[in-house]
Amino acid sequence: MSARLTLSLDAMGGDRAPEMVLKGIQIARKRHPQAHFLLFGDEAALGPSLKRERDLAAVCEVRHTDGVVGNDEKPSQALRRGRDSSLWQAIQAVKSGEAAGVVSAGNTGAFMAMAKLALRTLPGIDRPAIAALMPTLRGDCVMLDLGANAECDADNLVQFAIMGEVFGRTVLGLSNPTIGLLNIGTEDQKGTDTLRQASALLRDSTLPIRFQGFVEGDDIGKGTVDIVVTDGFTGNVALKAIEGTSKLYTSFIRGAFESSILSRIGYFLARPSLNKVRVRTDPRRYNGAMFLGLNGIAVKSHGGTDALGFANAVGVAVDLVTHGFNDTIKGEFMKVQRASGLDLKGLERAANG
Repeated sequence: MSARLTLSLDAMGGDRAPEMVLKGIQIARKRHPQAHFLLFGDEAALGPSLKRERDLAAVCEVRHTDGVVGNDEKPSQALRRGRDSSLWQAIQAVKSGEAAGVVSAGNTGAFMAMAKLALRTLPGIDRPAIAALMPTLRGDCVMLDLGANAECDADNLVQFAIMGEVFGRTVLGLSNPTIGLLNIGTEDQKGTDTLRQASALLRDSTLPIRFQGFVEGDDIGKGTVDIVVTDGFTGNVALKAIEGTSKLYTSFIRGAFESSILSRIGYFLARPSLNKVRVRTDPRRYNGAMFLGLNGIAVKSHGGTDALGFANAVGVAVDLVTHGFNDTIKGEFMKVQRASGLDLKGLERAANG
């Protein structure tokens, strides 16, 4: 039997918390019987459900917290006033070593700020970035940042590219992943000064990576590159647009098959194939993004997800902990730094010097 693995959960984070979190645990505990959960949140809201569900109570321990970080709170406000919140206390459990990782569907900006403060970042990294898998015509690609950093400079984008490349090799098993910077065109003169500067740094540096240059929005779905790098503002907009388009076409297809008796018969015949498409493109399947660059496992679930999506986010954390991915990424990242002979924070100075 596998050794017990403990995760801390922000039970109050998410649009439908805490019910969504508890239902998600019910799914996750069956997939990962070695997992144990520290639930940080309002005991009055969590206790009755655990009393009714004895099998759920057997793998959960409630840690009462009075505060909740709201979805509209600024990170600075959350840091000042949220020390008694479920999110902060869940992160602290990882810092103290009581939990191997933390999962939250709460405020992304507050999560990032609190996790960075408590867990710290890797040497050479200014900011952690949210990385997640995206479905493409060629399989899956890694995209970062998806919302942790609304504004980034060229050095941040270079750091994201390095972390994404290491993530692709260590987590996805890609031997030599390709990297692209998300832009409004593939020409060198397109985009902002920051993008052009980051492109020049990646192209001209001695870093052992396969930088392909700029890629456009439609290249994400094509699978043109394995790693798509962007700032958190653009990445989050792209992510939500992809999710919204998936739901839109699902609705269109459902409406088309319900439009007539013949269409319904056609749906019955095509249902096995349509189910494959539905599963392949279901955003909940890809729910659970990791903050790359932190000295600890921290997984961000989509705030509007349901129990299945949250269970998948828990699964991401379990996999990362079980396989020691974060330690591997840290070790591989240091190898990249040594191979390049440069401090990543000094890339721009070295290029201009």
